[in-house]
Amino acid sequence: MILAHSVHRALLCGLLLLAGAAHADGATRYLDDARLHQLQSVLAPPSVPGSPEDQADRAVTDQAYAHRSDADNALSHQEESFDVFAFARVLGPGFDAARLPRTAALFAEVQKETGKAVKEAKNHWERERPCPLDSCRKDPEGDEKDLKKKSYGYPSGHSTRATVFAILLAQALPGRADAVAGYARDVGWRRVVRGVHTPQDIYAGRVFGQALAAAFLANPALRHDLDAAAKELAAAGFTAP
Repeated sequence: MILAHSVHRALLCGLLLLAGAAHADGATRYLDDARLHQLQSVLAPPSVPGSPEDQADRAVTDQAYAHRSDADNALSHQEESFDVFAFARVLGPGFDAARLPRTAALFAEVQKETGKAVKEAKNHWERERPCPLDSCRKDPEGDEKDLKKKSYGYPSGHSTRATVFAILLAQALPGRADAVAGYARDVGWRRVVRGVHTPQDIYAGRVFGQALAAAFLANPALRHDLDAAAKELAAAGFTAP
């Protein structure tokens, strides 16, 4: 009987380990490092530096930056620090972390894992941003330091993150799928307007974001947490318009 009990406990522990890795703080990890690394295979190499394709890509950023509207310029600054609750712009002011703790916890973990994957991809490709790190153009507002980026440009972290968020939000709020997808695309484009990414960077972010979102949705622990978030959102009044 003692042996049987020990075997039962060992099997139970094994099942719990298979259910999801854990951080030191106890939060469930949806995708481990090996899976995040594997997903980078969806990204093709960026343009060769200095090639006609590379120059044309960067020229688009120069044009977008030079002709940006005041509204897009202001939004691009506001979105410098960007998380899922920026989608309140299209979902309404009630889409707030304080009101939606389950939703906040889910997307905080998704953002952490997405950020890790993006950082690894950036460091692998080492594509310089369109704003040179050593001689950055100065913004009309004078925030030159804000435009000097230490990280690489490919893929865009904002574009990747926004795409992941939009796909998961669409699962929880199918009636808002078009609105969140449109906002995600705009977030990416405003990084071009901001002068810190090229179109190639943001398109790569969309591709990477789609791959990451599909992997997240294939994880049972995430599906469980996303279902709980969907119920929380419905209880808070977020339904199809």
